[in-house]
Amino acid sequence: MELDVLVIGGVGIDTIVRVPSLPLATVETIGVEPIESYLGHTGHGVTLGCHLLGLRTGLVDVIGADAEGDRIRLAYEELRLPLQVAFHPSGTRRSVNLVAPDGQRLSLYDARHPPGLRVDPDLWRLNVVHSQHVHVSIMDFARYALGDAIAVGCTISTDLHDWDGRNDYHKDFATAADIVFVSTSALPADAVDWIFANGRAEVVVAMAGADGSYLYIRNEPARHLPAIQLPDRPVIDTNGAGDAYVAAFLARYLDGVTWYEAAVAGSIAGAWACGSPGTHTDLITAEELAVRSRKHG
Repeated sequence: MELDVLVIGGVGIDTIVRVPSLPLATVETIGVEPIESYLGHTGHGVTLGCHLLGLRTGLVDVIGADAEGDRIRLAYEELRLPLQVAFHPSGTRRSVNLVAPDGQRLSLYDARHPPGLRVDPDLWRLNVVHSQHVHVSIMDFARYALGDAIAVGCTISTDLHDWDGRNDYHKDFATAADIVFVSTSALPADAVDWIFANGRAEVVVAMAGADGSYLYIRNEPARHLPAIQLPDRPVIDTNGAGDAYVAAFLARYLDGVTWYEAAVAGSIAGAWACGSPGTHTDLITAEELAVRSRKHG
């Protein structure tokens, strides 16, 4: 099957706990709303987001032969999205996300897999050769796919999340990708320059939550994009907003628009995602993005 976007790594189960405030009070018991769980995590958000934006998208990952893994496989079967998995006895990744009334969150991430995990590279090689673009999540096993994607001429993106500009774990991803997404939450001032000096990136997008995002194009001045407000979709939950941004950015990039236009689309999609509870429960569609883009372009 030919794919527009192949996502490597990053599906799991999110448990969402809505708390009165963050940080939590130092008490023994806090009453909360009903606790819900969702199919989530970064790779799934990009996969589903790209799919809803009209791209032929598939996911490969390592999961567990457990109830959470069964849930993932059933969901992808129902979505009719290509999914190829390898099983590992450590199980399926999961997170507990604490969400405050203003939508802010604290994620307690259980990566499950042992450091240095390696799997049979046929997990991705059989799909990379039929893909236009590869989005590589920062799973340890996925770093070994970067060279294969480069070798067959795919463009590559990655999301470094809350990289501090120093942690060596992220550097393979940062230097191999053509498009680098990263959070500003821990990013030092010299990190973007380091990515351009040491890697292949043509563009770095630094996502800053309520402060919007910053677009860094190689050899051009940085541009700030303020966060987009959608009055009909006030912020409820920021889970998955970054993944929604990435998906819309990639969709418009593959349409051939400018980097700035792709970033505007990402801003709209991220804002849209904040307007629904849970993780990836209501990502923007191609039709809705087109309507909103006319208003905010």
